[in-house]
Amino acid sequence: MTAARWTRVRVAAVMLSVAVIGACATVPHAERVHSGRFSVHLAADGRQDGGSGRFTLTVEDDTVTLDLASPLGTTFARVEIGGDGARLTRSDGEGPREVRGASAELLTLEVLGWPLPVAGFSDWIAGRPVAGKAAKVRGDGVFEQDGWTVRVLERFASGAPRRLQIERPQLPGLAPAITLRLVLDER
Repeated sequence: MTAARWTRVRVAAVMLSVAVIGACATVPHAERVHSGRFSVHLAADGRQDGGSGRFTLTVEDDTVTLDLASPLGTTFARVEIGGDGARLTRSDGEGPREVRGASAELLTLEVLGWPLPVAGFSDWIAGRPVAGKAAKVRGDGVFEQDGWTVRVLERFASGAPRRLQIERPQLPGLAPAITLRLVLDER
């Protein structure tokens, strides 16, 4: 075999190896799933209300899906955020009801009666503010963002947040004061 031909064979072999390795290294879309329990306490104008249940937060590429379920596991609401805005589907006695809009927080305010900061959850559950958005970090696992105060109350041995408290004061005429507590399942 001539030196020129040998060089072409080696170049072809290297290019094939790079292509195969690149194909093997191609990772399908990353999906993160967080699940656990939640409780919510609402207070406005001397009235109080609340509830509890389970949640599953799925983050896949640019889509965030939050499922809220009763303590027994029946899903009563699903909030999805994607490139085309937000969608909330709620089950009630008359079947599923779907509402669409630009913001999940406004949709949950309209349908549930209180805003739910779904867009920030995937970062907040990780114990950090959403990157690229204004935040006031107070230290010791406490930060404020978008009018919400996030407190990491307990961590797993790995350092990941286990229990969080997310609060927002009452917005007169718009929304009650909200205290949301999350207890995450171990990952």
